Amino acid sequence: MELLKTSLHGDHLALKAKMAPFAGFDMPIQYTSVKDEVLAVRNNVGIFDVSHMGEFFVTGPDAIKFVDHLITNDFQNAEMLKAVYSPLCRENGTIIDDLIAYKLNDKKVLICVNASNIQKDWNWISSKTQGFNIELTNRSDDYSLIAVQGPKTEEILKKLEVLDSTEFPYYSIKEAAFNGENIILARTGYTGEDGFEIFSSHAMARTLWIKLQALGAVPCGLAARDVLRLEVCYPLYGHELTDDVTPLDTGLGWTVKLTKENFISKETLTNYKAKYQLVKLSLDKGIPREGYSVLNGDKEVIGKVTSGTMSVINNKGIALALVEKAKISADKKYYIDIRNQQYEAIVHTKAFVTGGHK
Repeated sequence: MELLKTSLHGDHLALKAKMAPFAGFDMPIQYTSVKDEVLAVRNNVGIFDVSHMGEFFVTGPDAIKFVDHLITNDFQNAEMLKAVYSPLCRENGTIIDDLIAYKLNDKKVLICVNASNIQKDWNWISSKTQGFNIELTNRSDDYSLIAVQGPKTEEILKKLEVLDSTEFPYYSIKEAAFNGENIILARTGYTGEDGFEIFSSHAMARTLWIKLQALGAVPCGLAARDVLRLEVCYPLYGHELTDDVTPLDTGLGWTVKLTKENFISKETLTNYKAKYQLVKLSLDKGIPREGYSVLNGDKEVIGKVTSGTMSVINNKGIALALVEKAKISADKKYYIDIRNQQYEAIVHTKAFVTGGHK
């Protein structure tokens, strides 16, 4: 099956990016080095082509009510022009995907979903519209999406005149005009740093990509993106989040608002006792990788690494791991098995790196 290409595919090839299949697309994994790209985002500005993500629009009188019913987090009471991160769950509480829902106005909502789940999410959401006065459209093929991330993002976007001087809080969204065209700006991202995501036409994305580089933004690939999100302990669908677990198993209890009047999976999650715990682990020696076994203090296998890498900022191996709560030993010790050798892991209660988002 031929891989899909984003509107910026030719630009990636021109930059001699290392390309690889991801979610059905031919995507840039890295341009220079993962370390340089991570540091660009932590210290300056990095840009990512995330046009493979999916965009659904919900319009109509019941748009907000419908989205609030779909997701576990509280969308109904979010302020206008705000974004809400949430799992999308089945009636049995298991996670279909995680997404961001944007409240554009009282009759218009944008839902941004993961690239690998576009069709699955569309099928699910489409099946739940009965009884709601809404129109649901899949505009995934119509939009390109550039993530601009890093402490100097606001400065660069003001130079580009994409942003004006009006207040734009974290996790907010607005529709704007740029070069005579409508774009959607969201102060969101998945690196832990300040930044914006720009939804635009394909032609506009190419213009923005070139202009942003001219102002000093560094093109970054999916490998750097993965290190960045893991350093700040953001979960990733297909790793920490899967069809087999609930938000309560994966450290996302804060996104499940059981005080809401009703939502899909409320009954199940109200009575659910978590079977797993997501733990943050680091190693002084060795690099933990996805799938490596995690053992307790009694050297009994209790889970596995869901994401692991070498932290650029901390210069040590870091991992998120899903472990069985019932098998966590009294001493709370954890070991990671790397090629039949067990390394004691350091447990972290907070993220490995403190991001700089506003």
